Amino acid sequence: MTSPLLTTPGAVSADSPDSDVAAHYGDPSHEARAIERSSAWVDRSNRGVVRVSGPDRLGWLNDITSQLTRDLAPGSATESLVLDTRGHLRHHLSLVDDGEAAWIHTEPGGGPALAEFLDSMVFMLRVEVEDLSGSFAVLTVLGPDRAKAAGAVEAAATRDTGDQTDLFVPSGDLVATAEKLTAAGARPAGMWPYEAHRIAAHRARPGLDSDDRAIPHEMAWIGPAVHLEKGCYPGQETVARVHNLGRPPRRLVMLHLDGTAERLPKVGSDIELGGRRVGRVGTSARHHELGPIALGLVKRTAPVDADLVVDGIAAGQEVIVDPDTGANAKLDDFRRKPR
Repeated sequence: MTSPLLTTPGAVSADSPDSDVAAHYGDPSHEARAIERSSAWVDRSNRGVVRVSGPDRLGWLNDITSQLTRDLAPGSATESLVLDTRGHLRHHLSLVDDGEAAWIHTEPGGGPALAEFLDSMVFMLRVEVEDLSGSFAVLTVLGPDRAKAAGAVEAAATRDTGDQTDLFVPSGDLVATAEKLTAAGARPAGMWPYEAHRIAAHRARPGLDSDDRAIPHEMAWIGPAVHLEKGCYPGQETVARVHNLGRPPRRLVMLHLDGTAERLPKVGSDIELGGRRVGRVGTSARHHELGPIALGLVKRTAPVDADLVVDGIAAGQEVIVDPDTGANAKLDDFRRKPR
């Protein structure tokens, strides 16, 4: 459903999968500066929204996802993953519990599938799953002054990560809430500056920066979305094996793209080294200070100081995931000893 905030003066529609919200409101550079220096709100009403209630919800989420949620305190923001048995991503959850229910937002269009999966896992527990994607929307407030702006509005739930504040608001109140945020000093900002901010912060976006083979260690999700000291959950064997014994086959990098190119690389395009394919590019954006940047997945064996070519565009790399990440065991202990 196209956001009503696209009628805001200066609003320009973003590219897929965010075409239902604004890329910017006429001045992406100033919008980006507001994100870093004061406060800005971003329309993310295309996100899927799922609400999980019932007294067993946190222990149940703990058992089926990668994050430790059993004793999650009200108001504490976290991320979690639903993995398949091979450790590959099925769903990414941005989550907060308000003491009565867990509020989750996920990638655009992903709400119904996530709700269907969660509902299929309830069995006899006291848990209720609701897909609220059609009735609730997400507005995100960023910047050092975001608390003042966010405090001027009401929301069904608030998720603060220390870097941004996600407001879950009824869809019918979306425009009025955005207007109150503007009146409180927050500038409207689109997905263009938001995505540039996210890429510069080294945060991967599921389904765009990851592919169907990606595992948590490759994506820098260990810690933010995967807890290493919790009980069994689907995909844990892969996480434990890489953490204790081996290194992931690929690693996430930030790419500094040649600024003379007039275009940005397409998601999924090849990353090459010496004419050989060594990875794939994910999301890209033009940062107001760094210039064109992107996230990519490259083979672990690709040298960390190598210059790369991304969809025909020269690029330098900035390490996010160390090639040796996960090598936490003394491999000599597992090699066969001479008798």
